[in-house]
Amino acid sequence: MIHISEAAVTRLQHMLEQESSTLFIRFGVKDGGCSGMTYGLGFDDTYQEGDTTIDMDSVKLVVNPESYPYVDGVEIDYKETGMMGGFTIQNPHAIATCGCGSSFRTALQRGKREKCE
Repeated sequence: MIHISEAAVTRLQHMLEQESSTLFIRFGVKDGGCSGMTYGLGFDDTYQEGDTTIDMDSVKLVVNPESYPYVDGVEIDYKETGMMGGFTIQNPHAIATCGCGSSFRTALQRGKREKCE
């Protein structure tokens, strides 16, 4: 199960209100980043076969079946510091992360590392 904080849900609701009521949030992972795998969080309007959907207070978070084993148990939060804000992801499967916080690897999956910019 993916856990989403109230602050993250509120921010996602605001983002969706600015876009379209037909969109949902797609969350997943792909190869890349200096640790080997990176997170993706963005708008989508097309479901894929096998997607897992999580509904929280009018926010639909959708994860494809390839990503779900790497994000099951993840905690998504939204934090504001001064004039900056952003989503944070705590992943119990990650054994290593990079300084930018968006790249990780697990004990079983190293992904494909790339140079961080």
